[in-house]
Amino acid sequence: MNKVVLLAAFGLVAATASSYAADPAAGEKVFMKCKACHMIGEGAQNRVGPELNGIDGRKQGSIESFKGYGADLKAMGEKGGTWNAAELDKYLTNPKVYNPGTKMAFAGVPDATDRENLIAYVTSFGADGKKK
Repeated sequence: MNKVVLLAAFGLVAATASSYAADPAAGEKVFMKCKACHMIGEGAQNRVGPELNGIDGRKQGSIESFKGYGADLKAMGEKGGTWNAAELDKYLTNPKVYNPGTKMAFAGVPDATDRENLIAYVTSFGADGKKK
């Protein structure tokens, strides 16, 4: 009986976790941590970090007008690396592990839900800075 209850509870937890949909509005709040160095949206410009418009599918280290990329990230892009949700998740978990040569002092976003929401927010912008 205890095994049945445990399995049913595990199934409920797994179903709940898999049905979670990332929330771009919540991600906008998480992005407040990023705003000191990055801009996104119409009129976004490079700051200490590059502007993030159109990041989904963009080659890593490829904003021509941004001169602050480290050699490692530029090399990733030259080898065909692109930003997508999975790569952004790895990067935002621990930027220094993902990209040891990063100049970014930001330690990352440790909470998985916050990362998912942040990724949903930043990937909702096209290269023109408009919401998709």
